[in-house]
Amino acid sequence: MIDIRDEIARLRDDVVDLRRRLHSDPELGLNEHRTAQKIKEYFRGMDVQITDNLFETAVIVDFKGSKGDRCYAFRADMDALPVEERTGLEFSSAQAGMMHACGHDAHMAILAGFGRYLAMNRSRLESDVRLVFQPAEEAPGGALPLIEAGLLERPKVDAIFGLHMFPDVEEGRIGARRGPIMAQTAEIYVEVEGQSSHGAQPHKGKDALVAACNMVMAFQTIVSRSLDPMEPAVFSIGKITGGERLNIVARNARIEGTMRAFSEEDFEFMKQRAVSIAKGIGEVYGCKAEVGFGNGLPPVVNDEGLFNLLTEVVGENSIDVIKPVMMAEDFSYYQKKVPGLFFMLGTGNPGKGYTHPLHSCYFNFNEDVMMTGVEVYARILEKLGGLKTAK
Repeated sequence: MIDIRDEIARLRDDVVDLRRRLHSDPELGLNEHRTAQKIKEYFRGMDVQITDNLFETAVIVDFKGSKGDRCYAFRADMDALPVEERTGLEFSSAQAGMMHACGHDAHMAILAGFGRYLAMNRSRLESDVRLVFQPAEEAPGGALPLIEAGLLERPKVDAIFGLHMFPDVEEGRIGARRGPIMAQTAEIYVEVEGQSSHGAQPHKGKDALVAACNMVMAFQTIVSRSLDPMEPAVFSIGKITGGERLNIVARNARIEGTMRAFSEEDFEFMKQRAVSIAKGIGEVYGCKAEVGFGNGLPPVVNDEGLFNLLTEVVGENSIDVIKPVMMAEDFSYYQKKVPGLFFMLGTGNPGKGYTHPLHSCYFNFNEDVMMTGVEVYARILEKLGGLKTAK
């Protein structure tokens, strides 16, 4: 009988090598040209179809199954972050001011390793499998353009899967939940216009900074006084700028923040309330306020049936039913079109110092955990009937 775990373990050096090559040469969203080339080189000679013209730097790798009656997609993100690495690793980023600080290097290596496993077991492959190496997850977003380009239609994808390295879950364990797991999000921008005057004659001006400060304080009541306290939501202002000089009443001010929720109804209410507050307070202080929203993402919502399948594959003793997190992911766009499952691959290990959060310049993990990711993907496909049971 074939032992899936032993077979996958033999791929470790191959997966680790790819991860390190990707990690040392990070690229930001929509500029992942060298990254895409490394992925394409990895799959050469595997008798697969490689598509690299669907959207920007995306690489799509298709495996044809013996039946081909269904198609299952598995996705990894490719882009790095504008972070200066400080891990001190031998394979640290060679690109100044860029780092794979969110685990995307591991996501790609896991998906590629899964692809090599499929190539080794092609005689058992019944369903079509589409591996999606997606650019620009961090910004400006690659999932929606890929969908619009036909990613899920040619061939028709029946379900899609993705994972994320996650230091808040114990190393090697799986974190997931049915239903909402990551929040809907959007950026909020408020432009406040008043009228300047000399600081010694404030009565002749309309102070945009005073109006903006009052808006920031009022925004804090949107969640605390307007939403059900049992429904999680966040409204955070992270930046406020304005004014010209210390002795001039500010003519302009700008507010920037983020808003997140799991309920689409609550999310829309937050947006409407923010507009009302900004315009109302602006009027009170004789100022004009214009509110804009950007980079919005739907919530990541796991299909119940696929979550149950994951529980069967992993085993109830190896899965943590985690609380929803306020982070966002453009994997959500895929789930709005087809059933999807997004889960966390635990990397937390205080004993080895793997405690730094995602986006930290110190983020790292035990590379052995990547093989767990490959195995979970393989067992999911087997459970779906897309891969004959190993004998």
